[in-house]
Amino acid sequence: MGETCGLLKVIISEGKRLAIRDFRSSDPYVLVRVGNQTAKTKVINSCLNPVWNEELNFFVKEPPSELKLEVFDRDRFKSDDKMGHACLSLQPIFSSTKLKRALQLSTGETKLRKVAPNADNCLLDDSFVTYANGEIRMQDVRLRLCDVETGELLLTVKWIDQSTGTVSADAANKICKADAAVP
Repeated sequence: MGETCGLLKVIISEGKRLAIRDFRSSDPYVLVRVGNQTAKTKVINSCLNPVWNEELNFFVKEPPSELKLEVFDRDRFKSDDKMGHACLSLQPIFSSTKLKRALQLSTGETKLRKVAPNADNCLLDDSFVTYANGEIRMQDVRLRLCDVETGELLLTVKWIDQSTGTVSADAANKICKADAAVP
């Protein structure tokens, strides 16, 4: 898999029933880790059911094995409080890339595989890996937060493989240099 370069898009849609970490609410944000890269959403003040609808992009040379998410409550005068974490195995997305190539898919929308909740992920429901418009994606992913009394995240994960031609040459150069450059 060392020759694969691409763009991993993580769309953090919303959180539901998040834990209270302040007096009556929380000021949540999500920290997302992909390999050695990290990105975070904006803070939503005083909300236990935040809607972020934020797309976080990760240029990767080597497909990472999992997506790690941590939810925090932002505090002004002390360190931020943990509100749980979740992980999602990315193996179904990357193995679907090979399936897409084998099936020679180029147009339309096709369901490639079903992903069920198991020990390798924090899924609450079945999810599907689909191919559409040059992207392999898992939509409407519901993840339960671990090590916390309550909470879940809803997100979409998209993979755009450099070999599909949908990633520009400039972006491909960034992809192949980004893994080592981004903390």
